[in-house]
Amino acid sequence: MSDEKKRLKFDHNSPKVQALVDEIVHGTFVREGTMIAFPTGFPGATIPIPPDESHIIALDVTPEGIVYGGTSGKRAHIFVGMFHGVTGMVFDLKAVEGASHCAAVCCGKTKLLAAVNGPGGGRILLTKLQPLPYDLIQEWGFERPPFEDLGEVVAGEPIVHAVADAGRERVVGITTRHVFTVDLDTPKGLVIGEVSGAGRLGVGSRGSIFGLEGTTHLWRFDPRKQALERGAIELPEGAWGKFSPVWARDARRGVLYTADDDGNLFSLDEARGFSRSLGKTPFAPVGPMAVTLDGRVFGFCGREIANLFCYDPARDEMTNLGVAVSVFERRRYGYVFGDAVAGRDGEVIFGEDDDLGHLWLYFPRIAATSPS
Repeated sequence: MSDEKKRLKFDHNSPKVQALVDEIVHGTFVREGTMIAFPTGFPGATIPIPPDESHIIALDVTPEGIVYGGTSGKRAHIFVGMFHGVTGMVFDLKAVEGASHCAAVCCGKTKLLAAVNGPGGGRILLTKLQPLPYDLIQEWGFERPPFEDLGEVVAGEPIVHAVADAGRERVVGITTRHVFTVDLDTPKGLVIGEVSGAGRLGVGSRGSIFGLEGTTHLWRFDPRKQALERGAIELPEGAWGKFSPVWARDARRGVLYTADDDGNLFSLDEARGFSRSLGKTPFAPVGPMAVTLDGRVFGFCGREIANLFCYDPARDEMTNLGVAVSVFERRRYGYVFGDAVAGRDGEVIFGEDDDLGHLWLYFPRIAATSPS
């Protein structure tokens, strides 16, 4: 195809192109901190996950900082990422045959649980967690550990989401109709009760698991007592129901953050309930977000070309940080993201929900302080 024909086929009036031009003209690519887009392979050693199988929609992280993820696409993949010490790699642990969607990955104390969906419904896979190698510069063999397939949780029902409990001893999840648990030591699954599954789950300040129930309430599950409470907490005044809310947990205080359909941010404490609206994100809906070690919330908002935002509870301030761009080694722009976790050293890790999806490491700016 000639260059002239390529120019003719490029639709300058499409909304996505116009939005991209607007971002470039106004200089609103990420203005604060540093972003690095990391491919889904060990450069020069392993093959990245195929582009149409690499939509990263599920992430979790161990206390040591090892990141695990799951993808959707033609096939679902389970991968591990290591960015501490002499590592710097992502390794594809498994391409899951018969599955096209990974609803969640959950890190226990010694095991990794992956919840995947295919034509027959949702299945649970288990494998061991990877040790953190000391040095990947020396010869180091890439080993794919075996996965144990526990089969379907509830016959014919896809898994919506799942999270590890506060002690990392069990996983609590939800299908389209039921709440379930999986004991990681046994391993054994148990269906707890019937709830219409919608959106992601969050772990509260006292260890309870919360999920959306309709458009007005949250249900609550106590993993220690194995008790499910329907209609446990009323949602704050706002617009709910059009988009499934996401959660971000402050590991220091246990507080959960979420947002309504219009981008109004709220915090949830089990003892005190929901806060007032903490502020409104620049765009809606609110996508994946995570809380850093200093309590700041970073996440993406908006559709198609999402903007990174920051909510600083110390200043009660919401800031638009712009569209994701990485300029290291290869320039890459990020528009759609599927999940987020807080890293070991205060970085935030985002999974790119796009073809040829990358893991994006975001290192927030540290505010300057006056000399004492």
